[in-house]
Amino acid sequence: MPVKASHIIGGEITYVHVGPDGAGGDIYRISLSIYEDCLNGSQAAIDQDDPAYIKIFTGNLTSGSNNAFFPSCSVCPDLFCQCTDSVHYSSAIRVPANFSNACVKDPPNTCITKKTFVKEYSLPPSSTGYIIVYQRCCRNASIINIANPSAIGATYYCIIPPKSLTSPLINNSAVFKNYPPQIICYNQPLFYDHSATDADGDSLTYEFCNTYAGGSDTNSKPIPQPPPFDPVRYISPFSYTDPMGGYPQVQIDAHTGMITGTPNLIGRFVVTVCCHEWRNGININTVKREFQFVVTNCSKAVVADIPILSDEPNTYIIDCQNFTVNFLNTSTGGFAYDWSFGVPGATSTDFQPTYTYPDTGIYSVSLIVNPGSTCPDSIERLVKIYPKFKSIFSVSGIQCPGGLMTFFDSTRTDYKPVITWEYLFGDGDTAFQQNPTHTYTKGGTYYVTFISSNSKGCSDTALQEVLIDKFRPFAGDDTTIVQNEVINFHAGGGNQFAWSPPLYSESTYLSDTSIYNPIGTFHDTGHFVYYLHVTSPLGCTGDTSVKIWVVPYAAFFVPTAFTPNGDGRNDVFRPIPIGYRSLNYFKIYNRWGEQVFSSNSWEDAWDGTFKGQKMDGGVYFWEISTINRFGSIEKKKGDVTLIR
Repeated sequence: MPVKASHIIGGEITYVHVGPDGAGGDIYRISLSIYEDCLNGSQAAIDQDDPAYIKIFTGNLTSGSNNAFFPSCSVCPDLFCQCTDSVHYSSAIRVPANFSNACVKDPPNTCITKKTFVKEYSLPPSSTGYIIVYQRCCRNASIINIANPSAIGATYYCIIPPKSLTSPLINNSAVFKNYPPQIICYNQPLFYDHSATDADGDSLTYEFCNTYAGGSDTNSKPIPQPPPFDPVRYISPFSYTDPMGGYPQVQIDAHTGMITGTPNLIGRFVVTVCCHEWRNGININTVKREFQFVVTNCSKAVVADIPILSDEPNTYIIDCQNFTVNFLNTSTGGFAYDWSFGVPGATSTDFQPTYTYPDTGIYSVSLIVNPGSTCPDSIERLVKIYPKFKSIFSVSGIQCPGGLMTFFDSTRTDYKPVITWEYLFGDGDTAFQQNPTHTYTKGGTYYVTFISSNSKGCSDTALQEVLIDKFRPFAGDDTTIVQNEVINFHAGGGNQFAWSPPLYSESTYLSDTSIYNPIGTFHDTGHFVYYLHVTSPLGCTGDTSVKIWVVPYAAFFVPTAFTPNGDGRNDVFRPIPIGYRSLNYFKIYNRWGEQVFSSNSWEDAWDGTFKGQKMDGGVYFWEISTINRFGSIEKKKGDVTLIR
């Protein structure tokens, strides 16, 4: 019975064009490499890797109608054949650890075997090309970036491009130069060269790409099935383009194949790298290597580190202000340091040196920690010099609530074009256009942040205060007065005022209609509504109004009931005077004659409490003493009902 292949931690397929087969076709040497965990893997599963089942299809990766080409047979020698080629491995080597264990405080034990299965095939010309497929299940259950790894297998494949009499394309696949890393250190910068070579001189590009399933937990050594293949499901926040996270994020350079970043999670991660072969601008093949990267707390004794202060991969800084760079050194375990600034003869042994570059450009800076010792370490970072860049913006428009403001980019840069703009308007809104417009709904001082950047990666931030007028035209409170009395108006919200006379009135009754505080004298009774046009110092304009009620004689009004329930309506009890000079006192008593409220101000009101406690509903009694407009004392009594 087949055993789950959780010992397989990676694989790849490559090929070499051997030559013509003499019958119009070509001979290709196909190499399948699988990487086995010989430390923790099941020996029974390891034994079942041999032979490997390989199948060749015509067609393409997206078609659902691919055809099996090889092998072609009518009778299968065993249940596992099913017209699938059985290939025995030709070599098995122990993969080197690729780092010095002597320079790691607590190196973990590792053991990886690379088994290579090689066989030559004679393939006739095909207008669709060929797809070589190998599948095996399953994966290590401790993988943390994909779902259900112990029941999900793997598919490794490679493509031989189409060939015809009119297009005699011959290709050798690219071959990765280095073994995959066995140990990746947690919280330590990773620099791994995952580049490849190509015998045909094709252009190569690299990316993290999709990982495909193959087989199942009930069929660990399946007969390879044709494409399209099912991708595995990555667990958020991981994806095939971001398989490991990290800070800085682990990523691959599309042109160099260099994997960089600082892993910040311990665990086992499935990572698939695609190397694309380009000839005459056409992608003719993609070589995929899937591998499980194991991040562990390996605690290197010496770690060389220059931090990344930019948004670009492996770039220490993009200096867009001047030519002088102050270098930070975040290395650990060091006692001596050798810096090389990327300019011939420019070196330093300081811990954190300063260097002034002679010109603009991109420079490769290297740092060796403890050079010449048993356990040195080194690191390289890029420094990009592109002075000068400065974010500048201006603002114009109507500085009033609801007014349209326009923001203008005036960024200065020696290296054009400016390609990104971000405005933070200070009220929670943002914009990403070069010259946006914005409307503030409320007056106040807003602190606007403007960030721009150019094609060289230069970025700068500018701050500016934007004053929006706190404009609120105000004509005063509605007022009731006694006939023949005067009223002092008190408007606000601006510095220019224009009072309009009441409707259907021949007189304004005002001493001046162009000031904020005219005096009104009313010899007639009635209701008078004044309209006021206000202009602020910043040019904001608005209209408001005030109502004046003129009554024939003095009086005050006392409600007969109130409901102090907190609903904002009729919650308090107080007298409302008209034409009285002052209040001597206003007192309230309960039915036992106990005083529960007293005041000598018209503005004070009873909220239905006494000594912090809510009073019961019922009838309460009040008395009032006032001084009228002629200086005489007037007294009155009454009652009010408190309703709960």
